[in-house]
Amino acid sequence: MTAYRLSRGGRIDRRRPVAFLFDGKPQIGFAGDTIASALLGNGVMLLGRGFKYHRPRGVFAAGPEEPNALLTLGEAGRREPNIAATTAELVDGIVAQSQNRWPSLALDLMAINQLAAPVLGAGFYYKTFMGPAKKSWMRYEPLIRRAAGLGKAGVAADPDRYEGRHEFTDVLVIGAGPAGLAAAIAAGRSGARVLLVEQDFALGGSLLSEPAGALEADWLAERIADLGRLGDVTVLTRTTAFGLYDGNTAGLTERRDHERPDPASGRARQVTVTVRAGAIIFATGAIERPLVLANNDRPGVMLASAARTYLNRFGVASGKRIVVATNNDSAYRAAFDLADAGAAVTIADLRAAPDEILAARARAKGIALLPGTAVAEVLGRRAVAGVRLADWKGEDQPIGSARESIEADSVLLAGGWSPTVHLTSHRGIKPVWREDIATFVPGGFAAGQVGAGAVIGTFTLAGAILEGATAGARSAQALGHDRSGAADIAIPAADRGEDGDLRILPAWRIPSRRHGKAFVDLQNDVTVDDVTQAWREGYRAVEHLKRYTTLGMGTDQGKTSNINALALMAGLSGAEIAEVGTTTFRPPYTPVALGALAGRAVGAHFRPVRRSPLHDWHVANGATFIEAGPWLRAWYYAWAGATPAEAYIKEMEVVRRGVGIADVSTLGKIDVQGPDAAELLNRVYVNGFLKLASGKARYGVMLHDDGTVLDDGTTTRLSDTRFFMTTTTAQAGEVMSWLEYLLQTAWKDLRVHVSSLTDEWAGMSVSGPKAREALQLALPGEDLSGERLPYMGAIETALEGVPLRIIRLSFSGELAYEVFTPADYGIAVWQHILTAAAPLGMKPYGLEALASLRIEKGHVAGLEIDHRNTLADLGLAKMAGREKSFVGKSLMQRPNLNREDRWSLVGLESLEPDKKVRGGSILFAPGEELKGHGHGYITSVTWSVELDRTIALALYDGALKHEGEEVIAAFPLKDEQVRLRIVSPHFIDREGKRLHA
Repeated sequence: MTAYRLSRGGRIDRRRPVAFLFDGKPQIGFAGDTIASALLGNGVMLLGRGFKYHRPRGVFAAGPEEPNALLTLGEAGRREPNIAATTAELVDGIVAQSQNRWPSLALDLMAINQLAAPVLGAGFYYKTFMGPAKKSWMRYEPLIRRAAGLGKAGVAADPDRYEGRHEFTDVLVIGAGPAGLAAAIAAGRSGARVLLVEQDFALGGSLLSEPAGALEADWLAERIADLGRLGDVTVLTRTTAFGLYDGNTAGLTERRDHERPDPASGRARQVTVTVRAGAIIFATGAIERPLVLANNDRPGVMLASAARTYLNRFGVASGKRIVVATNNDSAYRAAFDLADAGAAVTIADLRAAPDEILAARARAKGIALLPGTAVAEVLGRRAVAGVRLADWKGEDQPIGSARESIEADSVLLAGGWSPTVHLTSHRGIKPVWREDIATFVPGGFAAGQVGAGAVIGTFTLAGAILEGATAGARSAQALGHDRSGAADIAIPAADRGEDGDLRILPAWRIPSRRHGKAFVDLQNDVTVDDVTQAWREGYRAVEHLKRYTTLGMGTDQGKTSNINALALMAGLSGAEIAEVGTTTFRPPYTPVALGALAGRAVGAHFRPVRRSPLHDWHVANGATFIEAGPWLRAWYYAWAGATPAEAYIKEMEVVRRGVGIADVSTLGKIDVQGPDAAELLNRVYVNGFLKLASGKARYGVMLHDDGTVLDDGTTTRLSDTRFFMTTTTAQAGEVMSWLEYLLQTAWKDLRVHVSSLTDEWAGMSVSGPKAREALQLALPGEDLSGERLPYMGAIETALEGVPLRIIRLSFSGELAYEVFTPADYGIAVWQHILTAAAPLGMKPYGLEALASLRIEKGHVAGLEIDHRNTLADLGLAKMAGREKSFVGKSLMQRPNLNREDRWSLVGLESLEPDKKVRGGSILFAPGEELKGHGHGYITSVTWSVELDRTIALALYDGALKHEGEEVIAAFPLKDEQVRLRIVSPHFIDREGKRLHA
């Protein structure tokens, strides 16, 4: 062996070189590589810097448990940070950058943090950055975040496409190692529909770490061929099961980066798959954990299993002079393979008497075996230079002087195995401790779920295959499929003799007295000293330990560190590890891109734009639009001015002096039909609807069941069994849902049907002193007199065969009518009315004027109805029926909702005409300190064309008992204060003469 990349071996295709960039330098790998294996093959050992101390870091693992080698991949909108180099499949032209270093990876000036190590221990930010002033943290935080942390996300728009889909299967198998392959084949042979998902880009799991010519490799090839012959088995590689949810539902993320999908052709880069399965088989394997020892973070230190993977799968040796530090049998397989590849290998085994057969094989291969020996410290700074060895006397006896030092360029750690229990715990089933293998295993499974292989503590190939095949066959059988012999799957002969006993000597740290940080969590730079400090300061519960030290809070979620940390805490507390327990496992298992979770629910797909039936007319006639919830509404028109401030004043004047027409199609419109329709309305509205006559409308308010106001609107009785309800634009969906909920749960006996007509009808409001004249010109044959169509009256008629529904009601305070017609005829009816009333000077007016007109009249709207207000708060308490029941009646009587000092509706007039009054301003009494929430706030503000001054509606403590008093409106964001006077919220026509004209 003369280089890190071997001339032969592995599962890469040396005939297909792949070019890529790392920190701007060209690199070459091969098809089948990951970025990590390609860089290691090129001798690149330094890939990153530590989170807090900025110490040099290299590749540590070979899978998603990687804590060190995190890279930023891609450029511009495709820039994605914190991607583990160990899972990033190498594709031609990929651009990779190291993270958390300045100005460069080789020369990181932030490494000066190592000098401040004594003050950067556990919880240092809680203690150090709280002073000297109360807001000091706000100044420190940006600096801290720049000095420590992970990669930086790009700010350019992501050009890629993401999608979501739903899948249904009989049996979901998670993990395509030997147990998962056997399970999928057995279930598939039984006739079940099977979905096999694997996070890697190749099937095989642990078998990919076996030498290419071994019997295990042949078995793998045969099983992959078996899968191809089963028509009802679907295999998804590059797909991670990130979460388990109720009802045997799993969340998957399918990655297609290797295909370089073109979003313009509709191809997605990533897809989130929601799978609902009849049964789930967990074959998620196990993750090797390290021994904790001094300077265990140096580039060149990695897990023994990772070194074996790089050697046998990628044809890359971790070093030429290798020291393996272990406390169990599993590391010997890595040592044997590396020795066969030509490396000089030393095994430092904590156990005084390793297995005799393994020891004999080691010596036969020229491996130096040192029983009862610990690696006390790793030597070197930017790479491993050697190790200090010492006699192992037990974890409770600190190692003294080193027995000897030897040269090495790679140190492999093998401290035992941690089954990947994360998914099995997402539904709240806690893992349990198994003393014989010194690790946590699943504490059980929900109905329809089972585990197989290393995830349940079975570490032999034969055992994993047998468990997987049995789980697959039984799961299929439970779902009604049964074929004899489905579980008969061959087992490689070479593995039949394994006993699966790791013969592990539980050891969690090498307690050296020498100076050198021993890292428990490599990603977040949490050391043994940090865990000890947390225990000393009382943070002993595992969840407290996690948050105080940040242990396990990185992108790797502590996959290689949690068990060691729990064991250390148990040792400090004098408790058993089982008593300490684990932290709570939550989705996602590995990081998931937000784009993948959003899928196509972005832009207009996330928030679709709703357009009025009259939208095209508004566009053609100079309207400027504004978003009102999901709707695009005409804000103001060009005829009135070039800016909203100029235009809405003229539009208001048209309504107040003559007649205007506004588009109100966005109002919620609900058809209520049935023998009990009046009873339903009588229960949901606070005022009575049972005796409402046909052809009459009534303003109503409905409450949440907690006694606060839900919505207001006008409902018209068209016949004994049919009503036409209108709601506010904002609450249309919620009111519809509320009615359906009540009818389907609380009042199933009511004979009522409700249907949303919001999109079926166009609506227009004709308002102003000349409104009746205008409609009479448009409908010359219709009697629109006050006798036939009084205030709150309604008629149904037609215009040249087009249905019209005309309701006399007012939002502006003027004489007004709302005209509804089927949506397809909206523009035609709108144009007809405008043309007919042109001699009266009729003009369209927009949302800004509409809102300002209602402020002058004192009508409440969404800005006042904010789900916190009661009827009394809005001055509507007299509407509530005393003799009838309605939703919210009981809870609206709570003492807290009837205090006299509640924020209630008032009007405000500006006393300083030269100053701007802003919505949201906080209200204070004169001379009062402008601090806190004050006594209320301004909800709506406008210039009044009637009063020639700025007016506002507000919610104020004590309401109109303060009428005539002066208040200060403060807007802290701009340091503005304005003097105003409290007045009635009804600024014009308090007697209602105009609307009753």
